[in-house]
Amino acid sequence: MPKVKSEKKTRIHQEVQKQGIVFNKDFGQHILKNPLVIQSMLEKAALRNTDTVLEIGPGTGNMTVRMLERAKKVIACEIDTRLAAELQKRVQATPLQPKLQVLIGDFLKAELPFFDLCIANVPYQISSPLIFKLLLHRPLFRCAVLMFQREFAQRLVAKPGDKLYCRLSINTQLLARVDMLMKVGKNNFKPPPKVESSVVRLEPKNPPPPVNFTEWDGLTRIAFLRKNKTLGAAFKINSVIEMLEKNYKLHLSLHNKPLEPDFNMQAKVIGILEKLEMENLRARSMDLDDFMKLLLAFNSEGIHFN
Repeated sequence: MPKVKSEKKTRIHQEVQKQGIVFNKDFGQHILKNPLVIQSMLEKAALRNTDTVLEIGPGTGNMTVRMLERAKKVIACEIDTRLAAELQKRVQATPLQPKLQVLIGDFLKAELPFFDLCIANVPYQISSPLIFKLLLHRPLFRCAVLMFQREFAQRLVAKPGDKLYCRLSINTQLLARVDMLMKVGKNNFKPPPKVESSVVRLEPKNPPPPVNFTEWDGLTRIAFLRKNKTLGAAFKINSVIEMLEKNYKLHLSLHNKPLEPDFNMQAKVIGILEKLEMENLRARSMDLDDFMKLLLAFNSEGIHFN
């Protein structure tokens, strides 16, 4: 007689598929299935039993359940109503049920409640806006331990001069200390994504830097438009000069100041760069202090970027 194959143990994600739920790639649904990776992420976050934890994209709840066992409360934000229902069903009639709050909807549009930690396997297509929504949230949280696509994670920690150093790097590092924690291979997910992943820890700077982030973001956007160009070249682009001139005239109007005779916006901008000896600097080699000095110099002359 032929051998009867032993029935394999079904994982939660297999059960979900049996119930007619197919993972939606549009939502970046790649379920983290390795319990050792989950355990390591919770340890790196230093999760306490008094903590309220925010999770973005809980999926089938593999990490959610582990957090519920250790935290005071978990707020899980899930855009897919099918998975939100499965998550609630998973803890129904257990001691974990009262500790779970499910927010159904788009995280980027959600009004975030208070939380101490954010721990998540992030939907990769919303990685960048997600980071800044978190870091600009008040009150400040203690830290976030987040899984990202590996190249994105490398951009977060890149330093001036690195190949991957970019506007994302400097903007994130303005608001938080960023550390690379570990690499995670594709086979730790179901279904496996096409890219490798990494986990990073973000610790918001407390107190936050005394900078208007919208202004800062406007400055770095111009500087990194072509990061290999000099600042002098970047600030001579017509659209940049037109935007700065419009903002400058608005500033003068709001403060009841007249426009200078023989006013020339480009000459004014280049004059500031020359005074700072930054005209020939390139964004790829500039650090936080360089950008801070540059923003302060422009703002003190009434030139704004928002």
